[in-house]
Amino acid sequence: MGEVLSQSEIDSLLAALSTGELEVDDTQKKEEKHVKNYDFKRPAKFSKEHLRTLEIIYEHYGRLVSTNLAVYLRKNIQISVASSETVTFSEFSNALSNPVILGIINFNPLPGNIIIDMSCNLGFSMIDRMLGGQGVPLEKNREFSEIEMAILEKLMIICMQMMREPWKNVLDISPMMERIETNSQFAQMIAPSDMIAIVTLNVKIGEVEGLMNICLPFFTLEDIIDKLNTKFWYSTMQAKSSENYEEYIESLIRRVSIPVKAVLGKSSVSVNDFVNLQPGDIIRLDKGVDSELNIYVGNLKKFTALPGSSKDKYAVRVTSVIREGE
Repeated sequence: MGEVLSQSEIDSLLAALSTGELEVDDTQKKEEKHVKNYDFKRPAKFSKEHLRTLEIIYEHYGRLVSTNLAVYLRKNIQISVASSETVTFSEFSNALSNPVILGIINFNPLPGNIIIDMSCNLGFSMIDRMLGGQGVPLEKNREFSEIEMAILEKLMIICMQMMREPWKNVLDISPMMERIETNSQFAQMIAPSDMIAIVTLNVKIGEVEGLMNICLPFFTLEDIIDKLNTKFWYSTMQAKSSENYEEYIESLIRRVSIPVKAVLGKSSVSVNDFVNLQPGDIIRLDKGVDSELNIYVGNLKKFTALPGSSKDKYAVRVTSVIREGE
C-alpha cells in the first residue's frame, strides 16, 4: 500500500509543480526490470507445476506401498513425500555411494527408463524382516549376497507394480524391472548433462527410517509433459468419478470363484478303524438317505438340498435357502 500524504504535503507538492521546480516525470517511479540468470547447463525443463503433479502422483504411490508392503514385512510402514527437485543426471549419480540399491525400470510405453534408489539401511531392514528378524539394519553397510539380492528383487518388483495405479490419471503404464544394480557406475542410462526430476520419499519401517528416490528423466516424460499439471489431473479424476461403476463391479463379482460343498453326513471312528479302512468298507453316517443335506458356500451354511444325480454325475437339488441369522 502506498504512503498516505498529509494535506500540507499535498499543498507543497502542487505548488512545486505549478512553479516548475518539480517535473511530473520525477514523481513517477521507474520500474526496474529484474534480470534472472539462466544457466544453459541446467535448462529448466520441469516447471513447479510439473513437480507438484509428480508429488501428487507419488503421494498416492506412497499410500499404496505403505499398505501393501506391510503385508510382506509384517511391520508398520509410513511413507511420505519429502521433496521434489530437478538436477542433472551427473549430480544425481555423483551423490550415490557404494553399495547402493538401484532398480532400473523400463517405463513402457514411454521411452527410456526410470530409477528407484533405495537407501541400504532400508534394504537390509527389509531383508532382515523377510528372513524372520526384527528388521534391524546393519551397523556398517556391505555388499549384498545372492540370496539377499533375490529377496530385494522380489520387493522391488512389488514396489514397481504399484506405480500403475497412481499414473492412471496421466497414462496407462506397464513398468518392467530390467535389473537391479548395487554399483552406481553401472546405472549410466542417460547422458550426464540430461535433466531429471527426483521425487524423494521418506520411508519409515518400524523404527528404521530412510529415503527412497524416484528418478524420472525428462527424455522419458517428454511426450506426456503437458499432462503433468494439476488442472489436467483433477479434470481427469472428476470425469472418472462421474462414471457408473455398478455394472462393472457386478461383472467382476460374477467372475469370482467360490467353493461350494455338500456335506453328506458325519461319523466318528477310531484312529485304528480309520487307518485300516479298505476299498468297499462302509461308514455309517448320521444322515438318512432321504434326509436333506447341508450345502456350504465357503464356510457358511447357505442351503439345504436332497442328493441325486444328473447325467451320470452326482448332484443335489436345493430345497431351501438359509437366510442370515437363521
